[in-house]
Order: sequence, then structure tokens, then C-alpha cells
Amino acid sequence: MQGPKITKECVELVTDKKFLRVFDLKHTEGKHYYDATRRSQDNLVATKTEEEFKSMLPDAVSCVVICNKTGEEPKLLLSYEYRYPTGRFLLSVPAGLLDPEDANAKEPILTTAIREIHEETGIVVDENKDELKVINPLLFSTPGMTDESNALVCVVLNDHDLSGLTQDGAEGQECFDGFSLITKDEAKKILKDGVDNRGHFYSVYTWAALMYFSLDMWK
Repeated sequence: MQGPKITKECVELVTDKKFLRVFDLKHTEGKHYYDATRRSQDNLVATKTEEEFKSMLPDAVSCVVICNKTGEEPKLLLSYEYRYPTGRFLLSVPAGLLDPEDANAKEPILTTAIREIHEETGIVVDENKDELKVINPLLFSTPGMTDESNALVCVVLNDHDLSGLTQDGAEGQECFDGFSLITKDEAKKILKDGVDNRGHFYSVYTWAALMYFSLDMWK
């Protein structure tokens, strides 16, 4: 079965703000579907060819950061970040948008991950001793309402000194409220409870990080 073909001629701009646009995808005569996106009109996922779709970069990168220190139990590094649509600090992974200059790097996704980890934790990833790998190159957030996507990256920090963890690198509207270093048992408890240690719900990307860590998929 083949769905309706969405061409560039089908697209109409409804809202245009600095960080968000809404497009009307008039895929069939008299029928409309709305797409909230960060992308420009000429870069919408809906109008890409099959080849463009399969080779496109994500909008952002979310990081599963694991602190692996000799003689200690490995821990998942999360933080509490203020999420404006929920009005609360939510348990979150280090994450951020893939900048235009990142797209020109040899490894755009890993380049973004390294930068975001430094900005949000103060940690400088050492590519000689730390382990970096792409878990998934592109995951759609909620394709029923947006074409926004995130890559998932695993970064294992080997024998790092965490005494200098800082969130002073927060940019723009970013707002943080400390870190949370979580053991495997604690990760399993948060997954089972469905809420964090503050009793708050969290994002699906945090859920993915907790699962990846607690199942030892990083090893």
C-alpha cells in the first residue's frame, strides 16, 4: 500500500517563528495534515526523495553517557533540565541540536555529541581513551505531529575525574538543576516506577538511555 505523495507544491507555511515552523501538508484535495518542525521549507522530511530520506542527518543528538571508573560500579550520567512545555526540571540526557557547521564534520553526529557533553557537563571527551558509538543514527520523536528527530549516541567515559562537573556552559534558554549519577539498580527502579527520584515523569530519550544502560548494551 502506498500513502499519498507529498510534494513541495503541497506545502504551505502556516506559522514561522525563530525556533519553530508549522506547515500545512495538503496531501490530497481538500485534506490537510500539519507538521510542526524546526526545519526550513526546502528541508522538510515529507518532501525528500527516498535517497535524501535515507541519507539525511538528524535535527539533534541525545547522549547515553556512562561513567566507567576502575574499581567502581559504572554509572549513567543524567541531569535535571528545565523543560518549558512541562514547567519542571526533568531527568534528562545530555543533548542538543546539530549545528550547521557540524554537518560538514567527518562524523557530524559524534561531533555534536562531544560538544554538547562539554557544554552541559564540563567534561572533555578524550577520543583516545573514551568510547563513542552511534546507537541509532536517527529516531523520530513523534511523527504524528512533527518531523523532528534525534540520533542516539553512547559515550563511555573511562576513568574521568567527575569532581569538576558543571552546568555553567548552558546556552540561551537552557536551565539546569544538578546532576544524577545512577547505578544499574537505580536505573531499573526508575524504569519500573515510571517516574524519577523526584516523582516526575521523563522523556522517551531518558527512558531509552535507562534501558540501554540497565541492559548492559553499552558493554
